[in-house]
Amino acid sequence: MNDSEKTSFKCGYCAIMGRPNAGKSTLLNQLCGDMVAIVTDKPQTTRDSITAIKTTDKHQIIFLDTPGLHESSKALNKKMARTAEESAESADVLLFLCDASREQFQTDLALAQKLSAGGKPLLVALNKTDSVRKENLLPLIKKWADAGVGTIVPISAKTGNGVPELEKEISSMLPEGPALYPEDMITDQRERFLASEIIRSKIMLFTHMEVPYSSMVSVEEYKERSQALTAVKAIIYVEKESQKGILIGAGGSMIKRIGKASREDLEKRFGRKFFLELEVKTRKDWTSDAKFLKRHESDYKG
Repeated sequence: MNDSEKTSFKCGYCAIMGRPNAGKSTLLNQLCGDMVAIVTDKPQTTRDSITAIKTTDKHQIIFLDTPGLHESSKALNKKMARTAEESAESADVLLFLCDASREQFQTDLALAQKLSAGGKPLLVALNKTDSVRKENLLPLIKKWADAGVGTIVPISAKTGNGVPELEKEISSMLPEGPALYPEDMITDQRERFLASEIIRSKIMLFTHMEVPYSSMVSVEEYKERSQALTAVKAIIYVEKESQKGILIGAGGSMIKRIGKASREDLEKRFGRKFFLELEVKTRKDWTSDAKFLKRHESDYKG
């Protein structure tokens, strides 16, 4: 990079906000070209702010994928809401993502206005346009424009349509400055956090009803036994004995299935062998236990 290019280099933080199941994690992975955040067809998959980094010769965008915004009295959901709000406070640009296929304009507008009340640059991405007729999309764009939002980008995070244009708009709003991370780095999450997310994604994939939302993965041990082998021991906490039974399965069939799929993903992601040990424990009403959540929230950060 020569001196003239360095002077116009953009670098900053962009928080991806929105209601549950708007497609935030899918968009993050599309922008970065890698699986940084877990993606399922279930809402409220993201519980923590996931950091992903996209570096080009013109910019470095540090994306913050945040939990879906919704009202709840549970300690877990309050923690998720705080995480989203803290991400908005630390970001240079706010990207509000809407599910255009399930238009709830007034709800989305109220959330976007609340987040941008501090005066930070805001742009709106209308997602899932691959499932929306053009004649239905244009009035929605007009509603956002009439509400005073200057930058509205229709996209499909699933197909990638409109995502390059969205990235350009984000970059134009960032401050000039040097890169904060190495150019080949795509996330600052620790490996043990990524391991817990991969295990949790398999729980969400293979189980149903309340089990995915009542499960938490705590990585108790993460040891590199050699350059070619890492040993991981994780505890899956659930709220009820019945949920524990579902996760273990008949003859241990479900926990074996979750373990096998998780180990395969870990080995694919990190390029080495993994020994994975999973245990299921019942912790009654852990989603409402603020002390329990606080004890575990810093396990994988930093």
